[in-house]
Amino acid sequence: MRKIKVLDKDFKIFISAPDIKRAIQNVALQINSDFAEKEVLFISILNGSFMFTAELLKSIKLDCKISFVRLSSYAGEKSTGEVKEIIGLTDDIKDKHVIILEDIIDSGLTIENVINQMKQKKPASLKIATLLFKPQSYLKNIKIDYTGLEIPDEFIIGYGLDYNGYGRNYENIYALIKK
Repeated sequence: MRKIKVLDKDFKIFISAPDIKRAIQNVALQINSDFAEKEVLFISILNGSFMFTAELLKSIKLDCKISFVRLSSYAGEKSTGEVKEIIGLTDDIKDKHVIILEDIIDSGLTIENVINQMKQKKPASLKIATLLFKPQSYLKNIKIDYTGLEIPDEFIIGYGLDYNGYGRNYENIYALIKK
């Protein structure tokens, strides 16, 4: 499927499923190497990162646990500039190696919010892994430790990413066709 319509918008294929899978496997290889013989707690930021998380964990060869938090910062195609916590962290992360899993990092507002909250809980280490990173949009100084793919500033859907809640189910990632 090269072109799709979601609600009132048209999208074209931007990143194919095989390219996504390769990028995730590369992230997994790096994490496996960096955390060999250590236990890791992955914290997945819902809703968008559920597909990235599931695919990544298939290739993780470490003792690990997974936890989920749900945050929201988007309405339609734009960030609201405000991060809302919908479901919070219930695990104790003190003295644990924590890797935060994000679907996409653009402005950095959400990841900054998450990192600031997590640091207060005193983990042994705190890393960030993202499927997609938009360096041109990034406004923060927080290091992104593991990046699947760097992309330009496009509005995208698919592979967990959505437009008003729709489009998360596609195996490819699609970019908005600008009119």
